[in-house]
Amino acid sequence: MARRVDGKVALVAGGASGIGRATALRLAAEGAAVAVADRDEAGAQAAARDIETAGGHAAAYRLDVTDEAAWEPLLGRMLAAFGRVDIVVNSAGIAFGKLVAEMTLDEWRRIQAVNLDGVFLGTRAAIRAMRPQGSGSIVNLASTAGIKALPGAAAYCVSKAGVCMLTRVAALECAQEGTQIRVNAVLPGGVITPLWRGLPFWEETVAKAGSEDAAFRAMGENIPLKRYATAEEIAAAVLYLASDEAAYVTGAELVIDGGFTT
Repeated sequence: MARRVDGKVALVAGGASGIGRATALRLAAEGAAVAVADRDEAGAQAAARDIETAGGHAAAYRLDVTDEAAWEPLLGRMLAAFGRVDIVVNSAGIAFGKLVAEMTLDEWRRIQAVNLDGVFLGTRAAIRAMRPQGSGSIVNLASTAGIKALPGAAAYCVSKAGVCMLTRVAALECAQEGTQIRVNAVLPGGVITPLWRGLPFWEETVAKAGSEDAAFRAMGENIPLKRYATAEEIAAAVLYLASDEAAYVTGAELVIDGGFTT
């Protein structure tokens, strides 16, 4: 089905790379005007250019998702430009691995600030922007790490579990207000993205396997479907939740993990 979000206005936070970038491009290809926001402003601009080159409509903004003061002005600019905001995707996140006994409080707080506080701020700003129109779709990127404990990833697991619960509560609150603002979460398992490069074991894993592609293939052997997902496959799930096809879906956690948590 083509043009599944035709005429809608979308914001993708964390849209410069990985799942966020793939989502921004897919929403634009399906007819949405897309604001690509990221702390990496050059990456956001590159994604917006790719959308425009493909015939879509996009704008790029610098956004630090942990900066409370930045969210309301950004949504305000979108409302001024387009008159409405229909879709907000909170996809900004960072990976981190360290044992609980070895982790510092600053390290813990940094992960929560980006992965959880940023999603809270984005969800809050989206609800406030969507209230006047009474409808909209908020999609938060969580992770299977939010429902399955992973040794060495306590901070990451807790942040993603928090995103899941925030999503459920926000969905209920929006419904109880009498709006059609839907809030859902996507929970990817292993995905081929640049996020892995920030983990301490990644260089050793790549060196042992011989290349990044080989490393992903090796790790994929632990998945029932024997591979990791592509960012585009996760973007397809975000598109569904953002579209009117999911008009009766709210408070849901869509797990996309090749059977890993089954």
